[in-house]
Amino acid sequence: MGELVIVQDVDAPVERTWQRLVDWESQGQWMLGTRVRGTAQDGAGVGGGIEARTGAGPLGFLDTMVITQWQPPHRCVVRHTGWLLRGAGGFEVEPVGDTTDGRCRVVWSEWVDPPLGLLGQLGWVVARPVVRLGVQVSLRRFARAVADDVTRQGR
Repeated sequence: MGELVIVQDVDAPVERTWQRLVDWESQGQWMLGTRVRGTAQDGAGVGGGIEARTGAGPLGFLDTMVITQWQPPHRCVVRHTGWLLRGAGGFEVEPVGDTTDGRCRVVWSEWVDPPLGLLGQLGWVVARPVVRLGVQVSLRRFARAVADDVTRQGR
């Protein structure tokens, strides 16, 4: 199983950051090449569903997920249920520094179980740096967008 963990500080309170992360339909504004939507239970709570279409044009895949842990405003964990992407993923939102600072940290994690045995494991070795870069860039975009919202609307 391949692991990927990315940490991003955000200049926004935990609650505001959480709300933006679980606004699945808006993830396409900051997540590179991905459109997301809630399915079962509108993508909220344990048993809720999410699907993400990642790619460009006809090249891409559908990542279906079921929420297995839901602890607002701190933790969401999903089980990837698609053919191509299996395993688990999730994010945690934790305060940074003094709680009155209104800053937090997002820890995005993926535990990938590639299909096709050894061939899939080798594919993950090649894909992992690209996936890491894509998620890092996406989380930086996310942090800027949330911080801009806070600046415009106030904490």
